[in-house]
Amino acid sequence: MHELLEPGMFVRHPTEPDWGLGQVQSNIGGRVTVNFEHQGKVVIDARRVDLTLVFDPGR
Repeated sequence: MHELLEPGMFVRHPTEPDWGLGQVQSNIGGRVTVNFEHQGKVVIDARRVDLTLVFDPGR
């Protein structure tokens, strides 16, 4: 799944719902930088964490 993540896509962290909606900033070698509403920028090893893709960020 992490191979599909591109800058501009919206995601949620499956075990950190308080972080809110996140926008992918980069995806390099499975290390995905996401800017979350309530947590700021976080680098995630997407090979270990399956980020949830959000198709309608208004929800």
